[in-house]
Amino acid sequence: MGILDGKVAIVTGASRGIGAEIARRFAAEGAAVAVAARTTDTGTSPFPGTIAETTEQIRAAGGTAVPIRADLSKPEDRERLVTEAGQQLGPPDILVSNAAVTYFTPVTDFTARRFQLMFDVQVEGPFHLAQLVVPGMREKGRGWILNISSIAARHPAFPPSGWGRRGGTVYGMCKAAVERFSTGLAAELYDDDIAVNALSPTKVVPTPGTLFHHLTSEDDPNNEPPSVMAEAALRLCSGEPKTLTGRIAYSQELLAELAPR
Repeated sequence: MGILDGKVAIVTGASRGIGAEIARRFAAEGAAVAVAARTTDTGTSPFPGTIAETTEQIRAAGGTAVPIRADLSKPEDRERLVTEAGQQLGPPDILVSNAAVTYFTPVTDFTARRFQLMFDVQVEGPFHLAQLVVPGMREKGRGWILNISSIAARHPAFPPSGWGRRGGTVYGMCKAAVERFSTGLAAELYDDDIAVNALSPTKVVPTPGTLFHHLTSEDDPNNEPPSVMAEAALRLCSGEPKTLTGRIAYSQELLAELAPR
C-alpha cells in the first residue's frame, strides 16, 4: 500500500530524465501510470530512453504502467493520450506535464518553426491536457495537476551571466507562462478540490537533455538528482488539494518545508 494506491496518473515526457523518475516513483507508491512521450523505440531519438523501457522498469518493480506514444505538439495526440489512459487504466486523478522540446538560440536567430514548437509542447500542451482531465477530476471530487517548470523562468540578473547570454530566453518565456497558468488554474479550481502547482528543480538536474546542452555534467557536485524532483512531485500530487495548491515550488525548499518536525 502506497500513498497513491488506487490513483491513475498521466506523466508526459516520461521516456527519460525527470519524467521517467516521476513515473517510477508514483508507481512505487501504488499509482497506475500512463507513461507518455514520443520515443517508443531505441534509436529513434538522439537521447537514451523510451516509454517501453520506463514501463518495463515499473512492471519489473511490481507496479502498473502502460506506454502511450504521444507527440504533445499535436492536439489530436493529447486527446488520444487522455482517452487511451482512461480506457486502459481509468480516469486520471493526476496529471504531470513534463514534456519539453528545447532549443538554446538567441532571439535574433530563433526560427518561427522552433518558436511555435516550443510553445506548442511546453505551454499549449499543459493547457490543453488540463482542459481534458479536469472534467473527470471534478466528477471524482478531487485531483492533482503538476506542471514542471525551471529556474529559467526567473528573470536574469544584470550584468548577465554566461547562462543569460546563451539563448535561453524562449525557454524561460515558456516556463514563466506555465507558472502563471498554474497559479491561475489553481485559483479557478480551488473550490473543486483540484490542486494545481508548478515545480522547478532548485539546481540543474543531470538528464540526457541538460547533458546534451552542456548545462551540467554527470560529476558536477552541485547537481540535483532526479530523485529529488520525483519526491517533490509526489508530495505535491498527494497533498490535501486545498492546502497544497497554487505553488511555484522549488524542489529542495519544498521538501525542507514539508519534512517532519
